[in-house]
Amino acid sequence: MTLALNASVEGATGETEILAPFYTGSEYEPPAVGSYRLPPLGEAADGAVLTADGSAQRLHDLFDGKAVLLSFIYSSCSDVNGCPLATAVMYQVQRQIADDPALRERFQMISLSFDPVYDTPEVMSLYGKGLGSDNWKFLTTASEQELAPILDAYGQTIIRDLDEQGEPRPSLSHILRVFLIDPAKQIRNIYSVSFLYPELIVNDAKTALAEFPAADTAVAQVTEQPALSSAGDYKGGYDSGAYRTRSRSVTARSGEPADLVALATTPQLGLPPLPVPAENALTPERVELGRKLFFDRRLSLNDTFSCAMCHIPEQGFTSNEMATAVGFEGRSVRRNTPSLYNVAYLRRLFHDGREDALEQQVWGPLLARNEMANPSVGAVLRKLRQMPDYAGRFEAVFDGRGPGMETLGQALAAYQRTLVSGNSPFDRWHFGGDETALDASAKRGYALFAGKAGCVSCHSVGQEQALFTDQQLHNTGLGYHNSMGIRAPKKRVTLAPGVFVDVDWDIIEDVGEPPPADLGLYEITQDPNDRWKYRTPSLRNVALSAPYMHDGSLGTLEDVVRFYDRGGVPNPLLDPRLRPLGLSDREVDDLVAFLRSLTGSNVDTLVSDAFAAPVGDITGADPNWAHENRLEY
Repeated sequence: MTLALNASVEGATGETEILAPFYTGSEYEPPAVGSYRLPPLGEAADGAVLTADGSAQRLHDLFDGKAVLLSFIYSSCSDVNGCPLATAVMYQVQRQIADDPALRERFQMISLSFDPVYDTPEVMSLYGKGLGSDNWKFLTTASEQELAPILDAYGQTIIRDLDEQGEPRPSLSHILRVFLIDPAKQIRNIYSVSFLYPELIVNDAKTALAEFPAADTAVAQVTEQPALSSAGDYKGGYDSGAYRTRSRSVTARSGEPADLVALATTPQLGLPPLPVPAENALTPERVELGRKLFFDRRLSLNDTFSCAMCHIPEQGFTSNEMATAVGFEGRSVRRNTPSLYNVAYLRRLFHDGREDALEQQVWGPLLARNEMANPSVGAVLRKLRQMPDYAGRFEAVFDGRGPGMETLGQALAAYQRTLVSGNSPFDRWHFGGDETALDASAKRGYALFAGKAGCVSCHSVGQEQALFTDQQLHNTGLGYHNSMGIRAPKKRVTLAPGVFVDVDWDIIEDVGEPPPADLGLYEITQDPNDRWKYRTPSLRNVALSAPYMHDGSLGTLEDVVRFYDRGGVPNPLLDPRLRPLGLSDREVDDLVAFLRSLTGSNVDTLVSDAFAAPVGDITGADPNWAHENRLEY
C-alpha cells in the first residue's frame, strides 16, 4: 500500500521537501484488525546492544516475548522525513496504546541508534527524555563493529556524509525503515516513509498478536524443528506463528516399510561401517520384531506407554515438545530424551554413560518407575508370553528361544541399530568433494567449528568419517548451575506443546516436590571428580532434536552456540577446553548453519518406515485375550 505525499516544506538546505503522509493528516483508513494477514518476512536478528543506562544486553532479550516496533535512528538527524518522523510516529503509537491495556502489556518499542560514535548511552538517554516509557527503549551499541552485523541482518544501509575535504560529517544518509516484529521474533511488516502511520501500526500489531495466546497466560515457544520434506498433516490446535509442531496427526501417521537392514549396512558417506555384535546378528526378522516391540504400548505397566512415545520418529526420535521426558502416568523424568539416530555407534549410553550396549540399555526404561514402570524383568516377560500376537515370534527369530531378558534386549537393539543416517550436505561437501552441497555460511561455520571455536576437541571429525563425538563425558557447568540452585526468578512451565507460562518459583515450591538432584557421571562412579559430567552427544541430525543439553534447557541451536560462546558455567570442575570464544553474531549464525547441514539424507525414509510399524495396544490384540489375562503376574 502507498499513501500519496501531498504536502511540502522548505528543508534545511533551502530545497523543497515533500512531507510524509503522517504530517498531512492523510484520510487513509487502515484495514480493520484481523481482516487481513501479515505473512512472516524473515527472522528478526539479534545483537549486542547498550541500554540508555549503559548496561549490555542482547536485543532479543529486550523483545521480552512481545510484539516489537523497531526503528533505526540517530539523534542528530535533521531530515524531517527521516529519524524525526520515526520518533514522532512512535510517540503517537505510544499515546494510542496507553489506553489499551491488552496492547500496552504486549507491545514494545525500540529506537536503536546506528551512530554509536556520537550516540553514547548518555546521548540516547537525553534523546528519549520525555518520550521513553516502559514500552519504549532507546539503545545504542558499543562500537560500529558491534552494530554492523545488526544493520546487515535488517538490510539497513547507512552512508556517512563527507565534507569538501573528505572528512566525515555528523550526518548520515539512510533510508527510513521501521520493523514490526511478532512475539516469535518474526518480521511481519516493514514500514517506509510513505506508509509509516500510527493507526496502521496499531492495527498491524493487533492483527499479528491475534495469532498468539495472551502474554499473561501463555506464549508461543520456538525450537529447532524443520519440517519433513514428505507430505502429511501435522497436529493442530496448539500451533501458532511461533511454533510449528513436527508431530503428525493420527490420520497422517502412515508410511512405507523400508529394508532397514540394507539401509543400515550400505555404506553412507561420513559414517564408519556399522558395528554389529556377533551374538546379535542383524537380520530382517530381528529388526521387524524389535520395531514391533518399540511401538508396543503394552510393554508398560498399564498398556499405555511405548518407547516411541518419548523417542518420536518425526521429532528426531526424541521429543521436540518436552525439555525433559514425561513417563508413566505423567511422572517426571529429570533428563532430556536423547535422539536415537546413529545410536549404534555410541560406546556410552544414557546421558550419564551408565550402559555400554544397546542390548542391555533397553531394560533401564522398561523397569524405571517414572518411565514404563514395570515391576520386574519377570513381569515383562510373563506379559509378553500371554500376548497372542507374539506367539512363536521370538522362537522363530532366535532359534527356538522364547521371550527372555536377552532376546527382548536383542530384538529392541536390532531395530535401534538400523536408525543410521549419514550422507548429509556436510558429508557430501567435506568427504565427497561436492562444493555445491554447502553454502558459504555453513562452510565458514565448519571453519569456526574446527578452528576458533574448538568444537572438534569433543565433537570429533576424522579423515574419512565423523561421528561428532569423542565418546567421553564432560562438565560444561550446566549441571553445576542446576545443582547450585542458580536460577531465574520464574520457571517456564509447559502447558501444551509450544505453549507455556512463567511461574514464580515460590509458587512451584509450595505445591511441588523439590527437583531431583542430578550429578551426572558421579552417580555411576561415586568419584567426586566426575560430578556434573555428561556424555558428548553426536551432532548428526542435531537440527531435528531440539531442545538441547542433558536437561533440555536450551531451546535452539543458537542458544547452544551462545552457551559455549560464554564459556559454559564456571565451576571448579569445568572442562578446561571451555572458554569464552568471543564470537560475533555472524559467526554464531555461521556455526548454526553448519550444524543444520548435518541432517542425513535418509531421514524421511526412516520416519516413513516407523509410521508403517504396528502400534501395539489392547485394541490391536486378539479380542479373545481377556483383560484379566493381562494382569496375571
